Amino acid sequence: MSNAELNKLKQKYVANGAASPATAFADHAENAEVWDADGNRFIDFAGGIGVLNIGHRHPKVVAAVKAQLDKVMHTCQTVMPYEGYVRVAERLSHLVPVRGHAKVMLANSGAEALENAVKIARAATGRSNVICFDGGYHGRTFFTMAMNGKVAPYQTDFGPMPGTVFRAPYPVDYHGVSEDEAIRGLMMTLKTDAGPANTAAIILEPVLGEGGFYPAPASFLEKIRIICDELGILMIIDEVQSGFGRTGKMFAIEHSGVEPDIMTMAKSMADGMPISAVVGTDKIMDASGPNSLGGTYTGSPTACAAALAVMDVFEEENILERSQALGEKLAKRFHQWQARYDAVDNVRHMGAMAAFELVSDKHAKTPNAELAGALCKKAREEGLILLSCGMYGNTIRFLMPITIDDSVLNEGLDIIESCLESLI
Repeated sequence: MSNAELNKLKQKYVANGAASPATAFADHAENAEVWDADGNRFIDFAGGIGVLNIGHRHPKVVAAVKAQLDKVMHTCQTVMPYEGYVRVAERLSHLVPVRGHAKVMLANSGAEALENAVKIARAATGRSNVICFDGGYHGRTFFTMAMNGKVAPYQTDFGPMPGTVFRAPYPVDYHGVSEDEAIRGLMMTLKTDAGPANTAAIILEPVLGEGGFYPAPASFLEKIRIICDELGILMIIDEVQSGFGRTGKMFAIEHSGVEPDIMTMAKSMADGMPISAVVGTDKIMDASGPNSLGGTYTGSPTACAAALAVMDVFEEENILERSQALGEKLAKRFHQWQARYDAVDNVRHMGAMAAFELVSDKHAKTPNAELAGALCKKAREEGLILLSCGMYGNTIRFLMPITIDDSVLNEGLDIIESCLESLI
């Protein structure tokens, strides 16, 4: 079917809240390129919102999923377990830098992982409150909606959010929130809203994802760890978007040397197959009773096969080194744009988790969300899939596959430069 025919079906049958505004429908893809139903080619700088760090349809992942399809597709691992689940748990327990011996539960999505992380933290501490941060994004289920540090579009139409979720500032110097101010805000939250005796966990992203690709200073993460230890609160790190090589290390928290109590991950964990994980210290993970964690599809055989293949690819193809090199290439080009264009500012990257701001006034740091929207729209018209994000909607973020060919990367960057020239 053509794009036009598919759009008619979408308008008739897909709920408005779930329907994509894009009018081109993906037909097939390879690494960092996608072709739509009409045969048009797109360069993919979005990677399925950070899901495709090793590219569309990596051959080793495709082969692993096909092989699993010939064996078992589903039993529900709580009814009859299978090798893939326990092997993924074993591999993750050695990869994830939580304190002590790690144990693992698998789920289907980032939001499910965060929901379960909160359940586990409550069971382990006997406390109910959680503290999250401005700009954080944790999912679209009810509790994770409450945890998000941004109202629209995630909470707008859905009525009262669950209670016992409290907020603290996230340190973003560029927008006037220093590390000291963020710590003062957290301590005030603990004093005025979420008393330590009732607070189970402090939950944060080591690099804000939807909130704008701002890395937390290592010293800030170290201070959070100290506060948690002093008050008996668990430290939960959300690596759903920053994990699996995006920042040049397997997990962004590794840049700080801080060891959390619990970590969540999803997205690029299985190169497009739906899977997520909660990994934590064994005593914490074992705090809840039998059959208290899980679900019908959690850690499905095909998703586990994909995840194991992804971890093999990381070991065999130097993905972390490639992420660091990609980040350096992006930063070099971004700095050129920042020097050339008055609208480009605050270039930043941690590995290949890279971004810049679009502003109407560099001195005042005035966000220009309208220009960000126009750039993404024009880039799409020119065959490049590009995403914005951030509290002010003015950040351009880059989530292309780490495995992208240099020629395709440069072609995409040239499209952005051409669009900037025409829009500014």
